[in-house]
Amino acid sequence: MPLAAPKALRLQIALMGKVNAGKSSLLNLVTGQETAIASAVPGTTTDIVEKNQELLPIGPVTWLDTAGFGDDTELSAQRIEKTRKAFDRADVIALVLDSPSPGAEEQFVISEAQKRRLPLIKIYNKADTYSAPADGIAVNSLDKASRDKVLGQLKSALLNICPDEFIHTPPLFGDLVPQGGFVLLLVPIDKEAPKGRLIMPQVQAIREGLDYNLIVNVVTEKRYAEALASCKKAPDLVICDSQVVDLMAAQTPPEIKCTTFSTLFARLKGDLAKFAEGAAAISRLENGDKVLVAECCTHHAVEDDIGKVKIPRWLKEKTGKDLQIDFCSGRDFPEKLPAYKLVIQCGGCMFGRREILSRIGICENNGVPITNYGIAISEMKNVLPRILEPFGEIWESYKMAKNGGDSPEY
Repeated sequence: MPLAAPKALRLQIALMGKVNAGKSSLLNLVTGQETAIASAVPGTTTDIVEKNQELLPIGPVTWLDTAGFGDDTELSAQRIEKTRKAFDRADVIALVLDSPSPGAEEQFVISEAQKRRLPLIKIYNKADTYSAPADGIAVNSLDKASRDKVLGQLKSALLNICPDEFIHTPPLFGDLVPQGGFVLLLVPIDKEAPKGRLIMPQVQAIREGLDYNLIVNVVTEKRYAEALASCKKAPDLVICDSQVVDLMAAQTPPEIKCTTFSTLFARLKGDLAKFAEGAAAISRLENGDKVLVAECCTHHAVEDDIGKVKIPRWLKEKTGKDLQIDFCSGRDFPEKLPAYKLVIQCGGCMFGRREILSRIGICENNGVPITNYGIAISEMKNVLPRILEPFGEIWESYKMAKNGGDSPEY
């Protein structure tokens, strides 16, 4: 059986609308399965129901079936809050209506999508009972024989409006290496490495190297110097886990470009320039300042956990300050951040680009700098200039931030 595409690489399509508009029955129709419970009882959908589907030629997608607006049941507040959170995750909104004219609930979805610049598709369900407008797709979600027609219309609409990066996936590092080049991956096997497997960023890097017809070698930090010395041709790029970034920087000749997996994911998933500028704020932290460390995973922390143990320790070593470190995990990211002087976000390998950008937006709205694990670690290890060197313009923005925006000199 082929491995499924990681959730973070899938187009996230949120089904939204008012209670009983037919979102769950529409999901069952397009997936060809009884994925969600469809019922006339209001409030049937509580948690977001996720369903993966290969929707060629678009590729892998994840449908997010949300609780309907207008729910007045006992748990309505919790249901609606989860639905609102789906705006942070979604790449596309599929608004399901059951009448030709949007009501207050549908107008809210339209307004929120416009505010967030999210593409929106209108799906007029129960269209056998009224004349559907021409600005959407007319559907009867209970008509199973219409599945192929509905899927064809949905695909056409998605191809017209979905973000370009989901049709033409941006490279992780393929644009940094010449055609047919050589990449060396430096991968430590530590306590957090899954037994018998590699972590997602490392797997994606290997796959990208194969997709770009590159030579990809993998070595642990214990034999890195030996591996470099044995190369007849110098690597075009070295990529390492952030935890050994100081070792890589020390042992890699200056003419060889090098960076980290986390830096590459910062570019792929978020805003590398913004994260680099955020790292420059580390040197401005003072005694008593609060820092939020945000992880996408909800794994059980090990003895020397990168987020809960190592980063706080390195922060205090770098700054020499008595800092207050708070933590959040999963999707429990606060909307208000007035007390924080810095947010350090994990690499986000389990989240989609939209959700990481949403967190960056929240930080910008609160006037709080944000960086990510790998870039922060490189700054704390005093090697960030070396790690950013392959990314010319971003390297310049970091130098500006380091000097308070007054001078490009560093």
